[in-house]
Amino acid sequence: MTLLFIRGFFFIITLVVGAYIGSINHQTVLGASVGGLCGIALIFVESSLRHVSVRGLSSMVFGLLLGLVMAHLISNILSILPLGEYVQSLTRVILTLTFSYMGAMMAMRGKDEFNLIIPYVRFKRQDVKEDLLLLDTSVIIDGRVMDIYKTNFLDGRLVVPRFVLQELQKISDSADSVKREKGRRGMEILRLMQKDEAIDIRIHDDDMPAELPVDTKLVRLARILEAKICTMDYNLNRIASIESIGVLNINDLVNSVKSVVFQGEELDIRLTKEGKESHQAVGYLDDGTMVVVSDARKWIGQKVKVIVTSVLQTQAGRMIFAKANKE
Repeated sequence: MTLLFIRGFFFIITLVVGAYIGSINHQTVLGASVGGLCGIALIFVESSLRHVSVRGLSSMVFGLLLGLVMAHLISNILSILPLGEYVQSLTRVILTLTFSYMGAMMAMRGKDEFNLIIPYVRFKRQDVKEDLLLLDTSVIIDGRVMDIYKTNFLDGRLVVPRFVLQELQKISDSADSVKREKGRRGMEILRLMQKDEAIDIRIHDDDMPAELPVDTKLVRLARILEAKICTMDYNLNRIASIESIGVLNINDLVNSVKSVVFQGEELDIRLTKEGKESHQAVGYLDDGTMVVVSDARKWIGQKVKVIVTSVLQTQAGRMIFAKANKE
């Protein structure tokens, strides 16, 4: 709505300016028409550039300025030589065009290295670091990061790269009903996080090559922004760790705050289903930890007292093995 207002206001200004210039030569209508056409042309060019990121444009301008400076310096050096005014003018034009083009293109290709023109990286004291946390698709769909952030266990700004948002949209449009439901859940959670004033979250516009995998883009962007990655993806966790990128894994956090259970401890467990073995039954603690009880299949659906025999820590979480307390 704001963009439409600005464009409409600009169009009216071009009409007024065109009419004023035309009135000088007694061609008010013609002047207004030319001014309006110029305004429409500029609005069309502006709207066609909406996919050009500020970072990419800033990189190009930086390279262009660098090329102009280099061309000016070399032109001054060549001006010492007795080349003649025509040759020097021609040389200056050629050098300016060449270095401007080369500078702009080199800056665009290496734009990821220009840390000063990347969003969220500002001029600041070296001993003060802004904490940025990149969210991947899995952690957005899971949704627990929203509640964890509200408890103040996570500091800094949450950043959702544009390519992660595009991946969520692609999942939301999937032909698979399960994937489609997950994608829509992720989009809804993201919408709720943006509406919540207590959550500092931003969408990051990037220029990462489209052919790169999402995990590679995340790792590369995290290195550029000096950010950490928040994920539930085990493979992404390993890749980021190898690349020396800080990782916050929601599963690791949840497992670390689960209640501690010791061998020989007595628990009250409601058995809900059969285990893998014919004599086993399975129940769960309040935090979701699985408890496998031997010789207890006959008590499925009941709440029984069990004694912990061993605790097994796996990549998926913690498993508790117990036996029924027959006393």
